[in-house]
Amino acid sequence: MSGFKDFVLRGNVVELAVAVVIAGAFGKVVEAMVNVLMDIIGKIGDQPDFSDWKPGGISIGAFLTVLISFLILAAVVYYFVVKPYAAAKERFFPSEPETETIDPNTELLKEIRDSLRARPNL
Repeated sequence: MSGFKDFVLRGNVVELAVAVVIAGAFGKVVEAMVNVLMDIIGKIGDQPDFSDWKPGGISIGAFLTVLISFLILAAVVYYFVVKPYAAAKERFFPSEPETETIDPNTELLKEIRDSLRARPNL
């Protein structure tokens, strides 16, 4: 029982579980948004589902439906998750300017290299 307790409490098991639950719920929200946008596109083009479209006898309609859904999904995730997250991260956790640290060993090696170059060749 001790090993199981160590396994559960080690790492980020709880955080991972919360992330999975939140991701599932967020997935439903994004799917609903995609459906709304697909309906809008369907109203514009008089066909919300392109699955039956077969130009030249080639059934590419299902591919187009999935492709448009993917592009809408990617746009929703980017504009409603990625951009706000990056802005909030920069606002609340600003990146610190990188300071160049000089390693004393590197400086010593440079001095040795320079002194060896300055020696006359024997």
